[in-house]
Amino acid sequence: MEYRKGSHRIYDLKYHVVFCTKYRYRVLTGQVADRTREIIREICAANYIDIASGSMSPDHMHLLLSIPPSIPVSKAVQYIKGKSSRKLLQEFELLRKRYWGQHLWARGYFVVMVGHVNSNEVQKYIEEQEMHHKRDDFKISEF
Repeated sequence: MEYRKGSHRIYDLKYHVVFCTKYRYRVLTGQVADRTREIIREICAANYIDIASGSMSPDHMHLLLSIPPSIPVSKAVQYIKGKSSRKLLQEFELLRKRYWGQHLWARGYFVVMVGHVNSNEVQKYIEEQEMHHKRDDFKISEF
């Protein structure tokens, strides 16, 4: 286990964060997806947030983040969604046409704190999301 260190603190706080594009439009593909990854890496680095793992689907993304205790999770997600939305809409005319209200991401998000015991399981789950979304099978589960 590797702990992060700051002034007067040692910590290991990991959060599984999931958020979607507004209206679940499938716009996170090709150059938009590549640029989204770059922007989110820049935002996280500027705010001392480590990305342990991440996966992007055309309409949502999963991130396993290590956030310093001085930054509330809600504020970290606000930074990531707000700044990435603004930059992506500035750079891609396709997105400006689709999202004329200047909001790329849907309002809410999912977050769960990940303990040391299951952080490897969550990381594996996130990494497997790409393979899961590449399959276009349709299964009906029995109740």
